[in-house]
Amino acid sequence: MFKYGFQIPAKTLIGRGFRISHYGATVINYDTIIGENFYLSHNVTIGKIHTGSKAGAPVIGNRVWVGPGAVIVGRIKIGDNVLISGNAFVNIDVPSNSIVIGNPAKIIPSEKATDDYITFKV
Repeated sequence: MFKYGFQIPAKTLIGRGFRISHYGATVINYDTIIGENFYLSHNVTIGKIHTGSKAGAPVIGNRVWVGPGAVIVGRIKIGDNVLISGNAFVNIDVPSNSIVIGNPAKIIPSEKATDDYITFKV
């Protein structure tokens, strides 16, 4: 954690094909569940909310790309083939085949959301 700037606990469930594209502060809560072929940029937070209706950590599907500075928090579900743009704040469920932009998050349907972004699938 201190040497590389990543806080990803060993007990975090992460599928095959996990890739961190750039060095930089990254935090993933240990209760998060991440699918296969997950690409992560720098300065990303994937966190747990401790109280309220969204208490819990995200469940993230397969073939998800997360841009720099994005924040994904709470007991939400991110579907398969989802691109989350840089600096997006995501605290809502995201269906498969979507692009997420902005704060608050706006969902744009796209069958080709991660084409050209997820390049080396396992």
